[in-house]
Amino acid sequence: MSIRALIFDLDGTLVDSLPDLAEAVNELMVVNGLAPHAKSAVGSMVGKGVPVLVQKAFAAHGIAMEGEALAAQVKTYLGLYEPRATRLTRLFPHTADMVKALAKAYRLAVCTNKPTAVSRKIIDSLGIGAEISVVVGGDSGVTPKPAPDMLWLVAERLGLAKDEVLMVGDSENDVASAKAAGVKVAVVRYGITDIPADELDADFVMDDFRELPSVLEQLSERV
Repeated sequence: MSIRALIFDLDGTLVDSLPDLAEAVNELMVVNGLAPHAKSAVGSMVGKGVPVLVQKAFAAHGIAMEGEALAAQVKTYLGLYEPRATRLTRLFPHTADMVKALAKAYRLAVCTNKPTAVSRKIIDSLGIGAEISVVVGGDSGVTPKPAPDMLWLVAERLGLAKDEVLMVGDSENDVASAKAAGVKVAVVRYGITDIPADELDADFVMDDFRELPSVLEQLSERV
């Protein structure tokens, strides 16, 4: 089968959201009487959903956060982050033009461990919401990435088979999720990952979104 849809990760792939994420994390730290973290340190905590982000932020201060205490801190964090989620967050270079061009030939979706509503708010505010037909977030009721469930849910909502979609991400979570789901995956080199993109074992590695047409052409030649 040929590729009929692209499924994008959000943070580190479509958008540079780290400034807003870091400010919200550090506001949470201050609320709890703790020192703020460097933006780069917060970057290493991002990617596995809000509860893990909050856990890691406290763990960096030697505080274990679990159960009801964690749930309460997650609620506080979301209350701090969601109102400011679009203040400093920006699309990466070349992303808007390529998304709009690709939407003419492919269906586009977002699959992110970030909550669905704030994810939709971000892409709408950045002018690409009309091109993204499906958004599946970490609160969608299925196991988040790196499990395959979210990608399967996106494909189901698109009405497509797993070999009709391409995952585009930036991290080990995206690659692991795609491989578990049986989906081809391309990663960008500029994302949020502790492992260099070229070492993630993705099917394709790109400098930026301008390489997506070439990736799609290569995939069509393999059919």
